[in-house]
Amino acid sequence: MQRKQNKILISVDVEEFDIPEEYGQSLTLHEKMGVSYRGLMKTLALFEAHRVKATFFITAYWAQHYPNLVQQIARHHEIASHAFYHHSFNEEDLHNSRQELQLITGKPVYGFRMPRLKPFNTRALKKAGYTYDASINPTWLPGRYNNRHLPRTVYRNEDMLVVPSSVTPLTRYPIFWLSMKNMPLWVTKHAAKNVLQKDGYLSFYFHPWEMEDLSAYDLPSVVKRVSGTQMQKKMDQFLKFLGEEGNFSSHIDYLQQKALLYTDRN
Repeated sequence: MQRKQNKILISVDVEEFDIPEEYGQSLTLHEKMGVSYRGLMKTLALFEAHRVKATFFITAYWAQHYPNLVQQIARHHEIASHAFYHHSFNEEDLHNSRQELQLITGKPVYGFRMPRLKPFNTRALKKAGYTYDASINPTWLPGRYNNRHLPRTVYRNEDMLVVPSSVTPLTRYPIFWLSMKNMPLWVTKHAAKNVLQKDGYLSFYFHPWEMEDLSAYDLPSVVKRVSGTQMQKKMDQFLKFLGEEGNFSSHIDYLQQKALLYTDRN
């Protein structure tokens, strides 16, 4: 009975594949878009096979290049904002990205995730019309963030709902793309079960570009050592496991079902 009540919140960060540029390698726009596109098509195939309903945090710039595909995704999944560009950010991007995604999909956009989970002005997020923020990983990641002091589960911050990525109780072991690809799958499964038993839901995110072979790129081994076919197989097994542990849900559906918000915004 408990398994049937569990909610599995899978989210996908769809963006320009620019992570090699963090490490000094230049890519053409065609390549940055293409890697993400090909990885996304493989991701969608996996989701169809496992009947996954998910939330796609998409940069407006990426969506402008593939509007028909984004419209197709919006028929079955939630579309949320991943800012306008992945490589740069201005506060007005909050409003502009939301408006552009709504224009492309014809559907309201409620959620936001900041690229690289960087800090930003949450008051501006509310002013831009968003209902929730999914930019917090409440753990410690060297060189990125230290959010161990923040709540592990859904909470309010200045009247903005925050949906953190899942971490285990006590140890705050993070369950997200980087830990999944670098640890044996049984470790990720065990941590996910721990979270589901405690919280009744799991929030896990990854990137489509992980489904492509990254061996040729100048990236740290923790980022590229499990990619392409190997990552597809691992994700296939993980999604199968998660489907047995609960029901897949978009972020906004979960929040609505928990009666945590009203969705009558423009």
